[in-house]
Amino acid sequence: MRYGLTDIARNVVGMHTPRQLRPDEFWAVRDAELRVKEGECVRLIGPNGSGKTTLLQLINGIFWPDAGEISVRGRVGALIAVGAGFHALLTGRENIYVSAAVMGMSRQEVNARFDSIVDFADIGDFLDTPVKHYSSGMYVRLGFAIAVHADPDVMLVDEVLAVGDHGFQSKCFKRMAELREQGTTIVLVSHDMHTVAGFADWVALVDHGQVTRYDNVSQGVRAYSRLFVSGQDEPVQELVTEGRYVRFHDVRLGERRLAPGDSFRFGLPFECTRDYEDVEVEVSVHDERDPEPFVHVTNRAYRRRVDLRGRGQLDVEVGRLDLQASMAVISIAVCNRQRDEQLFWWRVPVEFAAAPQASGRCFVPITFDVS
Repeated sequence: MRYGLTDIARNVVGMHTPRQLRPDEFWAVRDAELRVKEGECVRLIGPNGSGKTTLLQLINGIFWPDAGEISVRGRVGALIAVGAGFHALLTGRENIYVSAAVMGMSRQEVNARFDSIVDFADIGDFLDTPVKHYSSGMYVRLGFAIAVHADPDVMLVDEVLAVGDHGFQSKCFKRMAELREQGTTIVLVSHDMHTVAGFADWVALVDHGQVTRYDNVSQGVRAYSRLFVSGQDEPVQELVTEGRYVRFHDVRLGERRLAPGDSFRFGLPFECTRDYEDVEVEVSVHDERDPEPFVHVTNRAYRRRVDLRGRGQLDVEVGRLDLQASMAVISIAVCNRQRDEQLFWWRVPVEFAAAPQASGRCFVPITFDVS
């Protein structure tokens, strides 16, 4: 509290806060530089605690910087925390007027857009209920509805959209796309690499308060992924290596740095004390930018019977993986015919390099015909 009062007094008289850290203090954001142009959409990505939300709060004027300058042109609409700016004892109707006023809207503007705000929020019969009874999803719907109807020149959105359901998220991104076409600048924090890749002009990677700009979104996503590797290849997850009557050993894996169109191979030597007839081998490939698997198949889909008898080796090749500039996980699992005994399960992180279109290595066979 003493530090807080001292800093407030310094700001009142126009003195800067000292840049030297006090005991147990750290820089949440330091030496960050961002220049976002009108109509651009930038994604802030980075680990939890890296300074992304603090940076949004600085842009929104909630905090003032200890050094440097922040310049924002135009009206700002912000959705930084669930329920931020709402009074718990006021109803949703009353909070619409209060929050809209904070964002710079006049009462006449709110009256003209009130029905549209309520319709977008879709909180139904809870409009005249105190917001302390709202769920986190209802908080987000109402807060976002107010923010986008304030006709902001700059839109700041934190990860709070992840609280909403799929239908509401789709509605939000559609509305932000409309604002973007109208020239609104959007700064969005997200851990969802799929939406990062599909809804950003460039990304800013925030790590320990430092900001690095990536004009190539895929390169930014890959740099984000490498933050969790600790300077080495991400370890293979060896979840299951044996069953009741079989043991896999000396497993051989293919090269884990791949080019688009390359294949990946598994070599699984095994020893059985009892035969396993007609086992199921499941292979999946997950691109971290997409929540849905890129590949998810079993040997039965290819009408290939696999029997494990005595000693031998199970070889699996995943051919022509047309991924580029991404991190992925290739998973292989083996279970018995009844699927009630897991025999093997490994998850292998891999990295796909970027390839220029002219190389043809990232092409998918497509036939074009005119008749």
